[in-house]
Formats: sequence, C-alpha cells, structure tokens
Amino acid sequence: MKFLIENWYVIVGLLAVLECVIYAGYRFLKLPTKAQAAKVKEWLLWAVTNAEKELGGGTGKLKLRQVYDLFVQRFPAVAMAVSFDTFSQWVDEALTEMRKMLVGNKAAAELVKGE
Repeated sequence: MKFLIENWYVIVGLLAVLECVIYAGYRFLKLPTKAQAAKVKEWLLWAVTNAEKELGGGTGKLKLRQVYDLFVQRFPAVAMAVSFDTFSQWVDEALTEMRKMLVGNKAAAELVKGE
C-alpha cells in the first residue's frame, strides 16, 4: 500500500499512456479497410523513400527487409492480417510512386540522392 501511495503519479502516467495507445489502435481499426490501406500506403511511400536514401541503389532485398521490419513495428495488427505478397505489392506501388515523385520533384530527388 505504501508503494501505491508513494508512486501514484507513475501509475496514473502509465494508465494515461496505455489509454492513448488503446484509443489510437481503436481509431485505426475503426477506419474502413480502404482507408486503413490508404494510410499504410502513404506511410510506405515515406518508408521506401527513406530506405532508398539510406541504402542507395542495387540493394532491393535489403530495402524490402528494412521496410517490412518497420511496417511490422508500426502496424502490427495489419501485418498479421496482410500476406507478404500483398505487402510486397504495396511496396512496388510505393516504389512506382516514389520514382514518379523523384522525377517530378527536384527537392525530393536531392534529398534522396544527397546531391
């Protein structure tokens, strides 16, 4: 009992953090499936762009592995529900969009290529 009295603020803080995590998960899962996929695809564009920046060209499998690891950390519930083939397809779509973005946006190309 003394422990609870002395550390009440830690317990309240942990409960608040837990509530925020549960609420964020609830809001994401409440979204329609197409909206969830759209959010994941938007995030994938960011992830593949960062992987391209960090690892450069010619490292496709390493980049896919890095993006998949980040995906599992960021969206664990979706990762359990989506097959790797579907994920790989989403990554291919994000790569196509990234390439279009790099051609049309000089600032993005400089950011990725480090020029």
